[in-house]
Amino acid sequence: MTFEYLEKIKTLLSIVEEQEQDSILRAVEVIADKIEDKRQLFVFGASHAGIITEELFYRAGGLALFNPILEAPIMLAERPITKTSKMEQLEGYGQIIFDGTPFKEGDLLIIHSVSGRNPVAIDMAIRAREKGIFVIALTNLTYSKSVSSRHSSGKCLFELADLVLDNHGDIGDASIAIEGLEQKVTPTSTVIGAAIMNTIVSETVRELVKRDIIPPVFFSANLDGGAAHNEKIFSAYKEVIHYE
Repeated sequence: MTFEYLEKIKTLLSIVEEQEQDSILRAVEVIADKIEDKRQLFVFGASHAGIITEELFYRAGGLALFNPILEAPIMLAERPITKTSKMEQLEGYGQIIFDGTPFKEGDLLIIHSVSGRNPVAIDMAIRAREKGIFVIALTNLTYSKSVSSRHSSGKCLFELADLVLDNHGDIGDASIAIEGLEQKVTPTSTVIGAAIMNTIVSETVRELVKRDIIPPVFFSANLDGGAAHNEKIFSAYKEVIHYE
């Protein structure tokens, strides 16, 4: 038996591997440069896009230098959950979030937004570019180009980023058509987004090793000695890690 969703994911991964290779390698180069220059790395996404932020944050085998921007009113623990949609569409809110984050000129910000049309992500990108922050957008270009911006600038996220990573998903994100059902089911952005970002993590670590830089990679806290190893990372990189 063939499972259609798994086949869809395999197809998308092949497309990403072929078409996003240059962008992924560019992201690796930029992130490695930022780490070598002791710059700060931040990751942001609203609602389900924020899952990628959590994927990169405090994860066994993960690069410890990604600082998550976890804004409670637009994360999935919010109740009622419909409030998250209203908040991410509130223009000016992203600027407030940005101004409450300890950015410095020369830092890097990864913004994940599948449609790329909502003001919270666009505000963040605009503010970041104004402050000399390198912006990487993880988005769906086909989807984003099919909708209008909800921001007064008329721009979508991909138009405001220094570097764009395309997840190549379907418009609307849901991917599988079921006979007798109007709405497609099963989004792909989380699986593909996590695959893209973990590819970037592994290749960035490889690049740091080539540069004779010991990469701060988390051990599992469930391994003997793991917690002690991680505490050493926090101490060594306390100027660029903001987990508290």
